Amino acid sequence: MSVARPKIEIENLSLDFAADGGSPISVLHEIDLSVSEGEFICIVGPSGCGKSTLLNIACGFLEPTHGQVRIDGVPVERPDRRRVFIFQNTAVFPWLSVEQNIGFGLRSSTADENAATVQRYIEMIGLAGFEKAYPRELSGGMNQRVEIARALASNPDVLFMDEPLGALDYLTRLKMRADLIEIWRQERKTILFVTHDVDESVQLADRIVVMSKRPASVKAVIPVDLPRPRSLDDPEYLRIRDEIFHLMGIDHFGRNEDAPSDSRARPSAE
Repeated sequence: MSVARPKIEIENLSLDFAADGGSPISVLHEIDLSVSEGEFICIVGPSGCGKSTLLNIACGFLEPTHGQVRIDGVPVERPDRRRVFIFQNTAVFPWLSVEQNIGFGLRSSTADENAATVQRYIEMIGLAGFEKAYPRELSGGMNQRVEIARALASNPDVLFMDEPLGALDYLTRLKMRADLIEIWRQERKTILFVTHDVDESVQLADRIVVMSKRPASVKAVIPVDLPRPRSLDDPEYLRIRDEIFHLMGIDHFGRNEDAPSDSRARPSAE
């Protein structure tokens, strides 16, 4: 029985940046990761460890020092319109309406097909009635939905998402996570999703890649075998979340685990 080839293969990937007048700075070190077709992968790790850099290499924006990324068995050497990158700050065009943004770059054979595609995604992201609205008339969460819909309308093989919900307020992020999972359920795109929010990763991912401090390597890959939608109070949810915090060296209070406790750090009262 043949085994299906992974959708994305990251093999022995390293990246060094040249420093002016000094030794090269190692950012990524010997990263290996295999991603299946339709899998939702979240990448977490300390701030500045190279999560976004890894995503940029996988999308073809950066060239690694060693190793390679393959998608469908083909080495990634440059960006490809079949793979879409979604940034933290929305990149919707302020001079275009919702429907014009979503339809930007569509290459269907007829105007009717393009219009049908745009309308499908407007309804999927819950913006029916806002087709003619401009970004300035929408909330941050609504604009992020427009950007996701525009990405999906181009029918990509892979979505690379770099903290796409990071600029939203807490309640909007919760709603957007639920919306994103529902969209993923319908589309089943392969997603690599970088986030600094551990709770977000446990809510969204099939598997969570935990990266170390720089030079970053893969510290662990944690499967999340929980039905969606996921309860924030589920004991298994909390166990996975705490395991990731522990791997990142953070205790239940958000402190470094090797930091002194309050009782030791607080001066005694006299």
